[in-house]
Amino acid sequence: MAETATAPLTGKGLLQKIKGSDLPRRELAKLCGYFTVSKSGETRINLAEFYDAVLAAKGIELEKSKADGRGREASYRASVHKNGSIVIGANYTQEMGLKPGDEFEIKLGYKHIRLIQIDVDRPDLEVEEEDDEEDTEE
Repeated sequence: MAETATAPLTGKGLLQKIKGSDLPRRELAKLCGYFTVSKSGETRINLAEFYDAVLAAKGIELEKSKADGRGREASYRASVHKNGSIVIGANYTQEMGLKPGDEFEIKLGYKHIRLIQIDVDRPDLEVEEEDDEEDTEE
C-alpha cells in the first residue's frame, strides 16, 4: 500500500512534532510529511526540505541567493598562497562590518585557525591587565 504525501508540517506544528522525539531523522521527516512516493511506489524522504523547514520554524534564515544572479558568491573557503599567506576576501570582512585597522588575536588549533576580534572598547580587558600588575607587585 503506497502512502500519499500530505502537506508537510511547518512552523510551530513542526517544532511540536519533533520536540523530544526519539525517532531516527528519516522517520521523523516522513512523519512530518517530507516525503514523496514515486510511480513505482518507492518512498523518498526529503531531508533537505525537512531541515530547511525546521530552521525556518526556529527563525533561522539561511543566506538568500542574489536576486539578479550576477557576481560571485562567497564560498567560505580559502587557500594558502605560495608565500604562505591566507587571504580572507572582502566579502567576509564586509559581511562582518570590519574596518581597516581592526585587530584579531590568532589562536591555532589542531586543524583550525581561530580569529578572535580584539575589541578596544572592552573594559574587561583593561581590568585584567590591571589585576596582573597588582599580582606582580605583591
